[in-house]
Amino acid sequence: MLFQNREHAARLLARRLSAYYKNKNPLVLAIPRSAIRMAEIIADALGGQLDVVLVHKLRAPGQSELAIGAIDEAGNSFLSGYGLDIDDAYLEAEKQAQLEILRKRRAHYTPSRGAIDQHDRIVIVVDDGIATGSTMTAALRSIRKSQPKKLIGAVAVASPMAARAISREADAIVCLEVPAEFYAVGEFFRDFSQVSDEDVIAILQKREAKISAAS
Repeated sequence: MLFQNREHAARLLARRLSAYYKNKNPLVLAIPRSAIRMAEIIADALGGQLDVVLVHKLRAPGQSELAIGAIDEAGNSFLSGYGLDIDDAYLEAEKQAQLEILRKRRAHYTPSRGAIDQHDRIVIVVDDGIATGSTMTAALRSIRKSQPKKLIGAVAVASPMAARAISREADAIVCLEVPAEFYAVGEFFRDFSQVSDEDVIAILQKREAKISAAS
């Protein structure tokens, strides 16, 4: 399937998820930046809360696009098979660099609060697509520590390897496409425009303003 854009994929995911989680106040978490609009659409469709889960890939030496693992904002890290033979000094430096990015993002995204409590909640983690599964795995493991009632991974497209990886971490996964040939997430979207930090902040602020007005 070729998605028109992330909004198209989000509406399809919301349709699948609604049968089980609509009006059960799920906590819908975006992996920023690209999944924030998708998570917003899904949260609106399900009548849930919206937030972000902050994780970032750890980059291979000299290959910034290749993920060798991922790290969450608490400093918990996950290494894929690509990262097992990497020099310890490089890994530590890369972890600290990505942690600093996550600290800055938290300060910018939700300056007046921390992450929404995930304990005993239905939690749905959303991403547009996953190639290796490192970032989604780190996100799911981070949330699992908070003991959610149920943990779901929702993604538009995943490689077979990534789909298998996240199925071991989540209680359930909803994935629209698992193509046998997978080179990059963007090849499955007609419009795969970049998402900025400002886009994330605007969506989160709009959501919080809406909640404040209703209370």
